[in-house]
Amino acid sequence: MSIWDTVAAPIISIINKVVPDKAAAAAAVAQLNEMQLAGQLQDEFIQLQAVTSAQSDVDKAEASNPSVFVSGARPAILWICAAALALMFIVGPIFTWVCALVNHPTPFPTFDSNTLMTLLFGMLGMGGWHTLEKVKGVS
Repeated sequence: MSIWDTVAAPIISIINKVVPDKAAAAAAVAQLNEMQLAGQLQDEFIQLQAVTSAQSDVDKAEASNPSVFVSGARPAILWICAAALALMFIVGPIFTWVCALVNHPTPFPTFDSNTLMTLLFGMLGMGGWHTLEKVKGVS
């Protein structure tokens, strides 16, 4: 049982005793619950801002690090995605075509494209958001 439940129960009881109209009492209880929910959402929003700010600070520190193993992680992931896409859509079909031309049909290995696309679109989405921020002049 939360503190809100402990505090709200007596208030709701008083509202039900003081307000004779059941619809008005229900509206008052609903408004009380909305106020609690708005307060709770406000607290969660403040926590989310703190986490986002902390992650942004970590990202800036990683990007400014002179070590390629720290600052190069995101570019490395993008290069891996680019290489996998090149293998899937350029090298693989050409390999399959050439093998068919020499009468030695050999299937090209397949990749888990769902995971690759999820990773790639996530990275490109963040990059697109960063570009949009640069265009708008937001740091």
